[in-house]
Amino acid sequence: MTPARLPRTLVVRLDSSGDVLLAGPAVRAVAAGSSYTALLCGPQGAPAGRMLPGVDDVLTHDAPWVGLEPPPVTRAATRQLMEALTAGRFDRAIVLVSYHQSPLPIALLLKLAGIGRTAADCEDYPGALLDLRHRRRPRRHETLAALDLARAAGFQLPPGDDGRLRVLPPPHTTHLTGPDPYVVVHPGAAVPARAWTPDRAARAVAALSAAGHRVVVTGGRAERELTARVAGRQALDLGGATDLPQLAGVLAAARAVVAGNTGPAHLAAAVGTPVVSLFAPVVPAERWAPYGVPHVLLGDPHAACANTRARHCPVPGHPCLDGIGDAEVLAAVAALTDHPADQGEHTERGAAV
Repeated sequence: MTPARLPRTLVVRLDSSGDVLLAGPAVRAVAAGSSYTALLCGPQGAPAGRMLPGVDDVLTHDAPWVGLEPPPVTRAATRQLMEALTAGRFDRAIVLVSYHQSPLPIALLLKLAGIGRTAADCEDYPGALLDLRHRRRPRRHETLAALDLARAAGFQLPPGDDGRLRVLPPPHTTHLTGPDPYVVVHPGAAVPARAWTPDRAARAVAALSAAGHRVVVTGGRAERELTARVAGRQALDLGGATDLPQLAGVLAAARAVVAGNTGPAHLAAAVGTPVVSLFAPVVPAERWAPYGVPHVLLGDPHAACANTRARHCPVPGHPCLDGIGDAEVLAAVAALTDHPADQGEHTERGAAV
C-alpha cells in the first residue's frame, strides 16, 4: 500500500502525561501504518503527546468524563472539539483507555464528526459507536494493552522497533544540573497517595547524600515549596526550573530516578533511565509499573489501600510508602547503578525487574 492510500488516523488518550507516554509504542505502530497521525489529549497529557515520535499533530480537549477535576459539560467546548475532529478528515480512530474507563463518550463524538472506523477496548455494550470492540486481556500492562488494540485494528510496530517507551531526543541540561553524576528524586505526584510525605522524602534525600550520591530534586512549578523542603541543603533543587522536555533531559542524564507512580517515572523509562519506583498499591503495579527499563518496586503491595484507587492514603502514617526504610532505598539505587556505597539490609519488598 502506498503512503497516499494509508489512512489518516487519530489516536485518543485523554488523561495524564504518564498515560500518554505509556501509549507511545501504540502511537508508533499507528504512525507506521498511517499517512498522518494525530493525537487527541487532555491538557495534562498534551505536552507529553508532543514529545512522542510519529505524531504529526496534537489536538487538545479537556474532557468532562476524564480527570481528577473534570470541567463542566458545555456546548461551546463540545462544538470546538467537533470542528477540530471534522477538519482533521480522519479515516480511523483508536481510543485508548485504562481498564476502569469508558471509551463511549468520545466514541459518540468521533462518529458525529464523520470518522469512518473507531476501535477501542470496551466492556460495555457499544451499540453502533464502535466498529471494533476489543476485549482487554486480564492484568495487562497499559503499554501492552494499547499495543494489543493497535494490532487488532491492523497496525503493527515497524521492523526494528522494540516496543519500549520513547520520546523525541531531549535537550542537554548540564547547565541546570552540572556535569557530575547524580540521582534524581522526584517527590511529587498528582495523587498524594502515590508519593512519599515530604518529611519522608527529605530523609531519603539526606540518606542518599550521606551514602555518596549527588542528588537532584525535581518538580513542577506548583511544587516549588515541596522540592525546596525535600532538597534542603543536601541536594540541588530544580523545582519549577524545567518544562517537560527539559525534565526529560535531566532524567536522561541521571544514573537512576527515585519517584512514585507518576508521570516522571514513565518519562524516565522513556529516556532509558532506571527507576526506583515507590509504588503505592492503590492501583496494580502489573498495569502501571515502569515499562521497559531496569527498575525496583518498593512499597507494601498488600497494604490496606490495595486496589482502592484512593487519592489520599486512608491509613494513618501512609505506611505502604513511608514505611520503606532508607536501607531499602539505598539498596535499590545501588542495584540499579552499581554504586559502591553500602547497600544496607536487603528487603523482600523490593523486586528488581
